[in-house]
Amino acid sequence: MKIGLYFGSFNPIHTGHLIIASHVLNETNLQQLWLVVSPQNPFKQEHSLLSEYHRLHLATLAVEDDERLRASDIEFKLPKPSYTIDTMVYLKEKYPQHEFTIIIGSDSFQNIQKWKNASILLAEYSFVIYNRPGFIATIPDGAKAVILDAPMLSISATHIRNNIKEGKSIQYLVPEKVREYIEANHYYK
Repeated sequence: MKIGLYFGSFNPIHTGHLIIASHVLNETNLQQLWLVVSPQNPFKQEHSLLSEYHRLHLATLAVEDDERLRASDIEFKLPKPSYTIDTMVYLKEKYPQHEFTIIIGSDSFQNIQKWKNASILLAEYSFVIYNRPGFIATIPDGAKAVILDAPMLSISATHIRNNIKEGKSIQYLVPEKVREYIEANHYYK
């Protein structure tokens, strides 16, 4: 099976993530897309993150009605911080029957040379890069990558967290089940 891996903190997962995931599935030959919840991104402060298990639960709630999408805890089993190359090697060994593609925004892709073992990632794995406003993706020679135009939405997890802290509504920014669960558990207050 051809599976896209959409890595992120998902702190919290929001409608923008889901629209990108659906768009990538609609515009490529990928059969399934896994939202890989990263317990600790090496480029983000850990103290700003909701527990990885809570973020995984919110992602699971968000995708439970779409059989094409799955929330994944695969990085929970690996050393922290999470490095994409380590996850890719682990998945290749654990699921040799699947073909994995990395889903990434053009903003993150422009920094890929700073990633651990970037040259190996670019040589051995395929990428679907979705354009983000103000960031032009350039594909290095030899990389297996395609660039997709994607719906442009200015929804960010930071904005959602700030709305919650300020007592503002997050309705429509996150799936309804996610909003209800965040409010019932007083997350991000």
